[in-house]
Amino acid sequence: MARIVVLGAGFAGLWAAIGAARMRDQIGAAGRHIEIRVIDRNPYHNIRVRNYEVDLSEVALPLPQLLDPIGVTHGIGEVTAVDPSRRQISLVTSSGEETLSYDRLVLALGSEVMRPDIPGLAEHAFDVDTYAAALRLQDHLISLGRSPPSPGRSTILVVGAGFTGIEVAAELPDRLVRAGITGNRRIILVDSNSAVGATIGAQARPVIETALSSLDVEARLGVRVASIEAAGVRLSSGEFIATQTVIWCAGMRASRLTASFPGARDRLGRLLVDPFMRVADLPGVFAAGDVASSVVDGLHPTVMSCQFARPMGRFAGHNVVADLAGQPMLPLRIDWYVTVLDLGDWGALYTEGWDREVRTTGQAAKATKQTINRKRIYPPLTGSKEDLFAAAAPTVQAPPPTYGAPRR
Repeated sequence: MARIVVLGAGFAGLWAAIGAARMRDQIGAAGRHIEIRVIDRNPYHNIRVRNYEVDLSEVALPLPQLLDPIGVTHGIGEVTAVDPSRRQISLVTSSGEETLSYDRLVLALGSEVMRPDIPGLAEHAFDVDTYAAALRLQDHLISLGRSPPSPGRSTILVVGAGFTGIEVAAELPDRLVRAGITGNRRIILVDSNSAVGATIGAQARPVIETALSSLDVEARLGVRVASIEAAGVRLSSGEFIATQTVIWCAGMRASRLTASFPGARDRLGRLLVDPFMRVADLPGVFAAGDVASSVVDGLHPTVMSCQFARPMGRFAGHNVVADLAGQPMLPLRIDWYVTVLDLGDWGALYTEGWDREVRTTGQAAKATKQTINRKRIYPPLTGSKEDLFAAAAPTVQAPPPTYGAPRR
């Protein structure tokens, strides 16, 4: 029996597992001797890009519902190391330390928010990096809404004015109302860059600024967080902002487990993979999603987003079985790139191309964002093997639909 291990059950890992099971089924009798096992620290697949939203009721999908119908085994464990020379994985489970061997590996452990060594950050800051963290923030806001007025109670500081920080800040007015935090509320976005959305592009930035202004989101730009305490935040400018809620959204980095592998990595710690999702110079190792960087259009490397993680996972899953069975592998090519940024009650921003040309804004773009977040990125929930396999075909979806007239 040959064993394929998929580490991680996020967007890349889940689709790698389903894609592998689909290919195993396709090769018939030869596939009966292939075991596919998924290891994740959680028993669910997190629709991570929705962790910033008001409603978290449908963002954690039980793995048995998705993997049992296709014959993929799954276990809960914290991966501590990978030894590619011995093809062994070290992990900690409820039973203690364990070692798991593999014949082929798909690394899909994703990314994590960067947490610099800032006094008070670990003790006092919240984030939306994981489902558990999003629930912790939600419980905190609800608790504040039930408490009497106090200094900093109605002031929320969001650190990091990139994609995640902007979406978190734009959603906060609605979240605070639902939590019962009314009155003189303040939402402040802090970033060391001189502009909100510094990497989003000159054409898109004015749209974001207009939306945040309409939502009464303030900005502190060109400053860093010097320290965080229970009563508030000290900025590098010397300003102290009284707040009981700091949400950290300042940058992402690939899983630290990529350090277990020799070879080249990019500035985000991602392993470099070829169009088949194979890690260079590591036989039997594939990688997909936020731990991997692949030039999928001949020019641009992938970015950390489910837009790339899902097809990378599908192709990695197909190819890892093909490699094991001596079948032809398929290269991944993606010739389009879009950005759809949620801007709360104001709407959203939809751009096309690597220069992020603005196509639609406001409620028209919001309709596209909701189609993506609530339908397009979900696996089939029917429990049907046929439905799951159809969704895991090694193909690339067409760009998401747009609604309304394009913005000129």
